[in-house]
Amino acid sequence: MLVLPGVVYLLVFQGIPLLQEMRLSVSNTSLLNPSRFNFIGVANFSRLLRDPNFFNSIQVTAIYVAGCVIGTIGLGLFAALLMDREFTGRSFVRSLIIIPWAAPPVAIALVFRWMLNGQYGIVNRGLEPLGLMPAEGLWLDNPSLALITVLAITIWQLFPFTAVVILASLQSVPKELKEAAQIDGAGLWAQFHAVTWPVIRPTVALLALLMTIWSIRRFELIWLLTQGGPVGSTNTLVIDLYRRGFIINKLGEAAAVGMVGMAVSVLVTIAYFAVANRATRAEKMR
Repeated sequence: MLVLPGVVYLLVFQGIPLLQEMRLSVSNTSLLNPSRFNFIGVANFSRLLRDPNFFNSIQVTAIYVAGCVIGTIGLGLFAALLMDREFTGRSFVRSLIIIPWAAPPVAIALVFRWMLNGQYGIVNRGLEPLGLMPAEGLWLDNPSLALITVLAITIWQLFPFTAVVILASLQSVPKELKEAAQIDGAGLWAQFHAVTWPVIRPTVALLALLMTIWSIRRFELIWLLTQGGPVGSTNTLVIDLYRRGFIINKLGEAAAVGMVGMAVSVLVTIAYFAVANRATRAEKMR
């Protein structure tokens, strides 16, 4: 009875839309006539398998997701370890670091588009004297730099969340174990590996799962920065879905792309719990 409200919520707001998406994925429904349903089976999925743009979106999504997970958790862990130490103004730094995560993605995208503008952007003004400005000052309009730039902006926005969560986990590391390791002459790396990491590892693993799923479905930041361009260099699965459904008006194809994205998220979740259960069994056997 206690979990019933949550179950009902999931069935109404997740289950019904999912069934509708599955229904759309086997039709050639158009946005111009969304009420018209014409069953075509797996034709949409077959069409995707023959579409090089779809495979490009999978590749871009994989790179984007890997970069987000590694960058946000790596930078967040580093920031959390620094904030876990005693220093003057620590409370102020802990409050200040959360600002990028709290800022609206729309505002972040608009600010960075201004900062990275090829003609009057402040980033190019600062890098030009150092000789580090890219060709023609283009960041978001350069196919070789667009994805890296979007990744850097995403990591800057998301790493405060991972830092705060990991910092909370670091507070649960027993001080007695740290002191014992220091008395035994263990260095910083040995202390982290033997004392800190076993405690925060479950938290880091859960963060990796959340960041993976959130990165797969991230839309607004990428769309406002590049709209999937240039030349498809930032065209992730979600951007591809939006373009097929609301620009090309092919809701059926868009739903098929969405089903692929959902399948990837489910596989990632299953893999996470399989690894977590295996690790738990291994620890119990020790």
